[in-house]
Amino acid sequence: MFNSVYRLLKNQTGFLTLLLLLPMASLQAGEELPEPEVKKINERVYALLGPIGFPSKENQGYMVNSAVLIGDDGVVLVDTGFSDEIGQHLKKTIAGITDKPVTHVINTHHHGDHILGNSAFPDAEVISSKQCRELVEKEGYNWIGILKNMTGKEHPDTRPIPAKTVYPQESHTNVTLQEIPMEFWVPAGSHTPGDMMIYLPQDKLLISGDILVQKMIPSFVDAHVSSWIDTLAKIQERNIETVVPGHGSLMTMADVKAMHQRMADLYAGVEAGYNQGMMDSEIRKTLDLSEWKKMKEFEGQMGVNINRAYLEIERESF
Repeated sequence: MFNSVYRLLKNQTGFLTLLLLLPMASLQAGEELPEPEVKKINERVYALLGPIGFPSKENQGYMVNSAVLIGDDGVVLVDTGFSDEIGQHLKKTIAGITDKPVTHVINTHHHGDHILGNSAFPDAEVISSKQCRELVEKEGYNWIGILKNMTGKEHPDTRPIPAKTVYPQESHTNVTLQEIPMEFWVPAGSHTPGDMMIYLPQDKLLISGDILVQKMIPSFVDAHVSSWIDTLAKIQERNIETVVPGHGSLMTMADVKAMHQRMADLYAGVEAGYNQGMMDSEIRKTLDLSEWKKMKEFEGQMGVNINRAYLEIERESF
């Protein structure tokens, strides 16, 4: 459902129609935000792991991971959640870890579940890829509509805050924030056209956004799948011990390798079916999806992903 809602809301003509057609839950949801699972990676790096799954009335849209990097005088926060309320929720969690203020916010890509909590950190410098900023400016308010319809709740304090500092696609930039050395890695479009990963070489740590996810089906809705597969191969060339993925539990390089293999095999299977003149619905019946079926949101996501890969292969065959 999340993907079908998203595709309709991206179309401005379909936006009002969808708002009228989708059943709304009570605006008084009466649900508390789930607490993040706090994972201490080392003395200066913590992962705040959100629940796994689509946005819902129960989780109030909190279903994303964040990373907290504690520097000399402040905190660098990677990804802020789906609403101002979630951003405030994360701020309280951070206050329980350190009394240092959040001075920088980094967004790994433009999807609302990663960026709409930016408004909870008005004094922080927001950083992203250049393409991410453009997409936040274009689609940010649509994501608020998605959130409202999936949680059944108004979010009056939530608004998209695009980055002020940006980095171009296919770039690697070494920076130091709060005395923490890091690399901003903007690959060719992968999960989205505007992904950015954060690599901390001293910590052997990668914060990947949704380029990597664990125990959940990755979303191909905005993806360039073949480029994404290439990015997963390049990640394995780095000296990395721990990955903070966009969703799910912490990952090792073995987990990265496994995801890379699953996606490469899936893409190859779809391509083989396309070359035999099959439609995507026919191709699905030929694929070994046993490993994918173990993951969260298989039923809601897998058909969309196969279709997206099929359309990409079709487009690139011309």
